Amino acid sequence: RQASRRRAPPARVMTPFSRAAGLLDRLSDALATLAAWLFFAVGGMLVYEVAGRYLFNAPTVWAEELSRFAQVWAVYLAAACVLRHRQLIRIGMLVDRLPPRARSLADALSMLFIAVFALVGAWYGWVIAADSLALGRSTATMLDVPQWATEIAIPVGLGLLALQCLVETARSLTR
Repeated sequence: RQASRRRAPPARVMTPFSRAAGLLDRLSDALATLAAWLFFAVGGMLVYEVAGRYLFNAPTVWAEELSRFAQVWAVYLAAACVLRHRQLIRIGMLVDRLPPRARSLADALSMLFIAVFALVGAWYGWVIAADSLALGRSTATMLDVPQWATEIAIPVGLGLLALQCLVETARSLTR
């Protein structure tokens, strides 16, 4: 008796779009993992600060400011992944009652709206960060950290969010 041969499923054709979308998905996931670690570090820094301040009467000069910077970066680095996994707050009372095609169109429209918002925010964030860099602005603390170091998180994060929105728009329209 010959063993029956099973046919392999047809290979999926990788288009340039699907390759780019997959790369962006992996980048979004990696940055979200980094963001999670940054949030973990924020917690550690703040626990250290509270313990130092209230248990040993020895506050730090760095914990509050660095934890704030890490939190800003974490929020913006995670934005694209949060959108991709549809974990943003949404009110689906009306959209959920639409037929599937109309729901896909509504999803695509909302993605485009978010993309426009993200691009405008990225542009203004870039202008502000570039201005801070050009003027040499820094924080008014003992650390004297350049302000552009946290301000640049806005155009980076919102730029990635805009790209993810465009990918999700295309995915919504091809469902």
